[in-house]
Amino acid sequence: MGDLLANAMPVRGLIGGLMIGTASAVMLLGLGRIAGVSGLVARAAGISASGAPRGLSIAFVMGLPLGALLVTLALGPVEARFPAGVSSLIIAGLLVGFGTRLGSGCTSGHGVYGLSRFSARSMVATATFMGAGFATVAIMNALGLGR
Repeated sequence: MGDLLANAMPVRGLIGGLMIGTASAVMLLGLGRIAGVSGLVARAAGISASGAPRGLSIAFVMGLPLGALLVTLALGPVEARFPAGVSSLIIAGLLVGFGTRLGSGCTSGHGVYGLSRFSARSMVATATFMGAGFATVAIMNALGLGR
């Protein structure tokens, strides 16, 4: 277990969680909108005609990398390792995008907002994507493709 947590970054995780919570609270309490990232990206890209106003969606989506930049400037870079090649990452990203449209939301919409509202649909969606993630990691590790 010690090896598993050797690269943990609890302070950065806490800061990220606080930033997500703050953005979520501002969107919901201040604007009456759910900050489901897949919906905001779809609206910003012009794929969806419903949801938050397009300008707000664009600003929110632009704020995601800017927030990461601010944390990096304040605390230094976060080390990220991707064992798969670029083509695998692109395919994975497309599959995730397809899944968020199919499931009517993503981890932020279902996991942050849906669970906090005790939405049955969000509970099923969150259990499904968490289960799929656990299974994927287990399969990759069993095949020697993990780490």
